[in-house]
Amino acid sequence: MANAIKTDKYPFQGHVLIDVRSEAEFERGHIPGAVNIPLLRNEERVQVGTTYKQQGRDAAVSIGYKLLGPRFQDLYEAFKSAGPNPLFYCWRGGLRSYVSATLLEWGGQSVHLLRGGYRAYRQFVQSELAKPRKMLLLGGMTGVGKTEILHVLTEKGFPVVDLEGLASHKGSALGGLGMPCQPSVEMFENLLNSAVSAFPEDQTLILESESRKIGTCVMPEGFWKNMLQSPVLEIKVSQQQRMERLKKEYAQFDAGILAEKTEKLRKRLGGLQCQQATAAILEGRKAEWVKILMGYYDKSYHFFMNENNYMPTVQDWDWQQTEKSFELLKKKLKEHGIEK
Repeated sequence: MANAIKTDKYPFQGHVLIDVRSEAEFERGHIPGAVNIPLLRNEERVQVGTTYKQQGRDAAVSIGYKLLGPRFQDLYEAFKSAGPNPLFYCWRGGLRSYVSATLLEWGGQSVHLLRGGYRAYRQFVQSELAKPRKMLLLGGMTGVGKTEILHVLTEKGFPVVDLEGLASHKGSALGGLGMPCQPSVEMFENLLNSAVSAFPEDQTLILESESRKIGTCVMPEGFWKNMLQSPVLEIKVSQQQRMERLKKEYAQFDAGILAEKTEKLRKRLGGLQCQQATAAILEGRKAEWVKILMGYYDKSYHFFMNENNYMPTVQDWDWQQTEKSFELLKKKLKEHGIEK
């Protein structure tokens, strides 16, 4: 029968990963890069599970084969066309992946099973993310362009983990605007581990200083504690550049949507400031709207830094002199032992 692959072989290079769980299970979380070819579809899995609870394993297996019988050829063709050196997995590495691998193996192909299934992979992910890692956090107030700087560093070959990119959210009340749907917390952890594991364990990673919660995604506890113990490099940009960048960033969005998002900050802004900000954006006074929100976010940033006892090192950045700014940043990164 198929060879088992241990989770410590991750990221399973050279294999095409085939997740044979239901569509709903796959959507909730899967191994990054896997393709979903469900052995049992959502409603079929529910039917088999109900039968198992009410009548036992034999009856559940029987109805499972009855449902699968007419689809064996389609499944075989789908498995065969998925790619070379397939590695199958289900929740526990049990019957679903075994049946799938056997079906393809009957056609003469060499196949593999993930030992322990997706559950073992999840345990592996949580264990990996809890390990101590050397980090440098890029901090700075709203509008300084931390994400863009991280993208520049990525392009230059530096070890960057883009937390907001993985979470599909910029971390504020307006953070979901223009972003794809957020992954589940489970999938966020999987993506985070994949991003972190792309770099050697002894390499210092560059991440944006974030709250533990980014939209609906939550940083794993061990990983978050690691961040709290890491040094912070705070990017400083002029107030004028911050204003202009924020106006440009949000100019693309409908004023009504921005007003609706602003209303969600009413408790934090206070009734009067919220009213002023909402009126400003609806009346096209974007600079005034930005100024009010900047005041709120600046206070929130200072509170966050103080609450977590961060003592940042300051690094100036000028968006009109990006090459010069980058060279200065590169020297600072070298002081922290980070070179591409």
